[in-house]
Amino acid sequence: QVQLVESGGGLVQPGGSLRVACAASGSIARIHVMGWHRQAPGAQRELVADIARDGNTNYADSVKGRFTISRDNAKNTVYLQMNNLKPEDTAVYYCYVVAGRELNVIWGQGTQVTVSS
Repeated sequence: QVQLVESGGGLVQPGGSLRVACAASGSIARIHVMGWHRQAPGAQRELVADIARDGNTNYADSVKGRFTISRDNAKNTVYLQMNNLKPEDTAVYYCYVVAGRELNVIWGQGTQVTVSS
């Protein structure tokens, strides 16, 4: 069974930077896609960014040019570097992976990112 452990969330001022990480452990089948969604209070969960095993990336329009997703396949870890953070980026950030022949989707427990002065 695959488990995801997120780290790196916290409080940052507008214009600041944070990096969140998510490490997969356990009985790991081949991981195809790794990524991040976020959910702000009262809002629906939305895609932030994802990255395929070959490195192809996909970003929400709201974060293009500010966020960078990357992954280390040897460590089964995905990173999200967030620069020029805005108050509207405040949310719980959830890591997820798509793994195995059955394309199972596995979610992390979430990490809070708060952008406030």
